[in-house]
Amino acid sequence: VILIGPLTRDPELRYTGSNVPVATFSIAVNRPFSNQAGEREADFINIIVWKTLAENCHKYTKKGSRVAVDGRIQTRSREDESGNKKYYTEVIADNVEFLDPKEKSTQSKEVSLPIADDKKTPFMEFGNQVKEEQETFEYSDEDLPF
Repeated sequence: VILIGPLTRDPELRYTGSNVPVATFSIAVNRPFSNQAGEREADFINIIVWKTLAENCHKYTKKGSRVAVDGRIQTRSREDESGNKKYYTEVIADNVEFLDPKEKSTQSKEVSLPIADDKKTPFMEFGNQVKEEQETFEYSDEDLPF
C-alpha cells in the first residue's frame, strides 16, 4: 500500500526487549470523493515503523508533517479487559518519505530529505482537528516483521 498525508500526532518511539526501535503514528488520508454534503472526508491510518526508520521518523517528523508511506497492511486482534475481542488494521511501513520543504521540517542541516512541490493539499486541514483515543501497545521481538 502507498499512502500520502500529514501525521495526526507526533511519532511515539519505543524499544522492544532486545532494544529494537519501533515507532507508531497515524496519518490522515483523504478519500477520493465527497460525501452527500459535498465535503471531503479522511481516513486515519495507523502506521508502524521499525529500526532506523523508526528513529528517523521520530527525529524528523511531527504532527502535521506530510509523509508518503509505502508498506503492507496487517490485521491483528486482542482481548480487552472485559474479554471482548478487538481488531486492528495497521500499515507496517517499509519506507517513509518526508515531503515537507526543508525549512518546515525539524531536520538537522546535514541531512537532505526530499522536497515536495509547493501545492497546498487538502491533507493539511486535518492535522490540527484529530482528537482520537489512542491505545497503547507493547511490542516484542515476536512482532518484528522479519
